[in-house]
Amino acid sequence: MPKILNYSFCTISLYENYLIAVMDEGEHISPDRNQVLVELAETYYNDRAFVYITHRKHSYSVDPSIYLETVKIKNLAGFAVVAEVPTSKANAEIERLFLAKPFEIFSDLQAAIHWADLILAKA
Repeated sequence: MPKILNYSFCTISLYENYLIAVMDEGEHISPDRNQVLVELAETYYNDRAFVYITHRKHSYSVDPSIYLETVKIKNLAGFAVVAEVPTSKANAEIERLFLAKPFEIFSDLQAAIHWADLILAKA
């Protein structure tokens, strides 16, 4: 059973080896909001590798500069985007350029979880 954390801009479900974030409609994810990911990595995954999965059910924007801090999370083994909104996939393709870690885009949440398992098996 995941641990569910609710923030003013998203909901995050924490699992043993990965987390799933669902951002709220219309949000803008800026470096200050990205600090939540840094804190979760330190608090919940400090002793092991994990994968961040963003399940893009809603339309929102991302400041690509957040990846400058995200890449510094040493135990972040991979980053997956599940794109349900048409523009989300195109945006994720651009975001991929800013993160020097394994980064994949999926149309299905289960495929992203399977990929996370594969990445973590190699970590």
